[in-house]
Amino acid sequence: MPERGDIKARVVALREQLERWNHQYYVLDEPTVPDQDYDAALRELQKLETEHPELQDPSSPTQRVGAAPLSAFESVAHPMPMLSLDNAFSDEELGAFLQRVMDRLDVESLPELVAEPKLDGIAVSLIYRDGVLARAATRGDGTHGEDITLNVRTIGSVPLRLGGDACPDVVEIRGEIFMPRAGFEAFNEYARRNGEKPFVNPRNAAAGSLRQLDSQITARRPLEFCAYASGQHPESQWPKSHWEVLQLFASWGVPISRYAERLSSLEECVDYYQRLGDQRDSLSFDIDGIVYKVNDFEAQSKLGFVARAPRWSIARKFPAQEAVTKVTGVEFQVGRTGAITPVARLEPVFVGGVTVSNATLHNMDEVGRLELHDGDTVVVRRAGDVIPQVVSVIEERRLPDAALIAAPSACPVCASAVQRVAGEATLRCSGGLVCPAQLKAAVRHFASRRAMDIDGLGEKLVEQMVDTGLVRDVADLFRLEQRSLLTLERMGEKSATKLLAAIESSRRTTLARFIFALGIREVGEATALALATYFGSIEAIRAADLDSLLEVPDVGPVVAQHLRAFFSAQANQQVLERLLAAGVVWPAVSPAQNAQGPLEGQTWVVSGKLESQSRDEAEEALRALGARTSKSVSGKTSVLLAGPGAGSKLAKAESLGVEIVDEQEFLARLAKAGA
Repeated sequence: MPERGDIKARVVALREQLERWNHQYYVLDEPTVPDQDYDAALRELQKLETEHPELQDPSSPTQRVGAAPLSAFESVAHPMPMLSLDNAFSDEELGAFLQRVMDRLDVESLPELVAEPKLDGIAVSLIYRDGVLARAATRGDGTHGEDITLNVRTIGSVPLRLGGDACPDVVEIRGEIFMPRAGFEAFNEYARRNGEKPFVNPRNAAAGSLRQLDSQITARRPLEFCAYASGQHPESQWPKSHWEVLQLFASWGVPISRYAERLSSLEECVDYYQRLGDQRDSLSFDIDGIVYKVNDFEAQSKLGFVARAPRWSIARKFPAQEAVTKVTGVEFQVGRTGAITPVARLEPVFVGGVTVSNATLHNMDEVGRLELHDGDTVVVRRAGDVIPQVVSVIEERRLPDAALIAAPSACPVCASAVQRVAGEATLRCSGGLVCPAQLKAAVRHFASRRAMDIDGLGEKLVEQMVDTGLVRDVADLFRLEQRSLLTLERMGEKSATKLLAAIESSRRTTLARFIFALGIREVGEATALALATYFGSIEAIRAADLDSLLEVPDVGPVVAQHLRAFFSAQANQQVLERLLAAGVVWPAVSPAQNAQGPLEGQTWVVSGKLESQSRDEAEEALRALGARTSKSVSGKTSVLLAGPGAGSKLAKAESLGVEIVDEQEFLARLAKAGA
C-alpha cells in the first residue's frame, strides 16, 4: 500500500499537471494532450481525493465539476467600488474626452493609453488569497454583488491557483465572463433539440449561466474569463501602469485580451476602433465597443472620478446590434431545395449600422418558440453581414386580437402541397422544378461565383429568364442566343454579348465546382471537393452505391441518401446529360479513393491578397492535397499563407510560432505536391 507521503506527492503532481493542461487549453489555445489523457488524470485525482478526504483542497481542478445547489446567492461588499464607464458614440466625443484628460493633467500631449475590446459579458470580481481563488462576485450595484464563487470555480479559464512565485497575500482581479459564439450556438442547438428555451444572445447566456443556483449546471456551460483590471491590491511593489498589470496577470496564468494595444494619439485611437470594428464579426466572441484607459496609475489618480465613473477611462461604443421594432407581416420564401422559410417584414429600424426592414425566422419551429403573432413588437439582432433575425417577442406589447402566425398548407408560389419530413424542422414545397421559385434559386446557385461563376447573371435577369420560359432548367443556359436575350428588359447588345461570353467561359470548370453547382441537398463545397477527389469522375459518382459513397470523407448517411436520390431521378439524369452535351468540361482528376494527400494532417490558414488566384481557389487547392483549411489562426495551425494585408492573423501566427509562407513559396509547394 502506498505511503501517505507518496499519495500526497501524487495528488500535488496531478493538480499541477491538470492546471498546466488547463492553461494550455483555455488560455494559450494550444492543447498538448488528447481529451482522454486529461480525463484519465482527472479521474485519478478524484479517486485519490475521495479516498483521502484530508487531502481535498478548494483550489483542486476537481472542484470545477460543481457543488451542491444553493438556496440563494449571498450579497457581498466589494473592497473597492466597481464603477461603470462613460460612453463616447463618435470620434468627436472621444476627442473631447482626450482633450479633457490633457487639460486636467495640464499637459500638451496625450499621455499613453491602453485600448482593449469591450467584451459583451458579465463583469466579475475575483479575490485571491495567498494565490488561491477565495471569492468571486458579480458587479451588482457597484458596491455590493452576489457571491458566485462556486459557479466561477467551474470555468476552465479561471485559475483556481495563481501561477508564479510573486503572488501577493490578497489581490483582486476584475474581468468579464462571457460565452464564445461557437459555444453559444452549440448550446442553443442543444436546447432546441431537447425542447428547452434557447438564449437570446451570448451575453444573456453568460448571465443566466452564472446565476444558476446549481453550479453543476454552470459547469456544463461554455463560459470563459478575460481579465481587464485590478481592484484591491498591495501598495508596495505593485506595477505603475495598467499595461504592466496586464502582463503580471498573464504571468500568473490569468487570461488577458491579446488585442490590447498601447496608443498615444487620437488618430491611433480612431484607427484601433476601426480595425477592431472591421474584425468584429470574425472574432470568436461578442464585443460592443472599445475601452480606452490612461495607462499610468499616477495620472489616473490625478484625474480621479466623477460620481459613477472614472475620468481616466471611456468606452467608445459600436453601433447597436439589437433594436426593437414591429412585425408588419410574415412572408414565406421558397429556396432551391423547396425549403420554405418564414421572413418577418418589419417597420424599418437602424441596427448593426444599417436600416433593417426584413429578418429571418429560420423555420416554423422557431416561429412556434417565439409564439409570434401578427403585429408583435420584437427584438431584432444583426451582427455584421449576418442576416438579421428576430430573437424575442415583447409579449406585454402584443395587441389583444393579434392572430398567431400559422404555417402555410400549400406552396405560396406554385400552390403545390407542403411537406414536412419526420425529424426535420423545415417545410418543403413538393413541386420541384415545377415551382418557379425553386427553379430560379437553382439557376442562381448554378451561376454563382463559387459554382459555375457566370458573371452578369444576376437575380433580376434570372427571374426574367424563368418567367418568360427562356430557361426551364440549368442546361438551358448553354443554349441561350443573343436574339432571345435581347427580348428581355434592359438587355442591350453589349450586355448580351458579355453574358454569352461569361457562359462560354464557364463551360471550362473543375469537377468539384460542377458537383457543387448541381445544388444537391447538403452537398457544399467541401463535400463536392471530397467527392471529386475520391471518385475522379462524374460517371463514377453517378454509379456509386450507398456503401461506396459512405467511404468518402465528409459524406455521412444523410448526404449519401441525398446523392443517390439526386442521381437516381430521371429528370436530373436528363439535365446532366444535356450539360455534358453542351460542352461543360474540366481537367481530368485521378481518383484518390482511400489514398492520403501529401498535405494530410496539416491545417492551413489563407489571409491577405493573392496575385495568382483568389483565397477560395487557394483553399480549394490545399484541400485537394489533403490539407484542412481554417479561417482563424490558433495553436493547431500548421501553416499560414500570408499575402499583403494579412493583418491580425499574421501577428497571431508570429506570436504562436506558426510557420508563415508567402505566395511564391506556396506555389512552389503546390508544384512539388503535383497540384
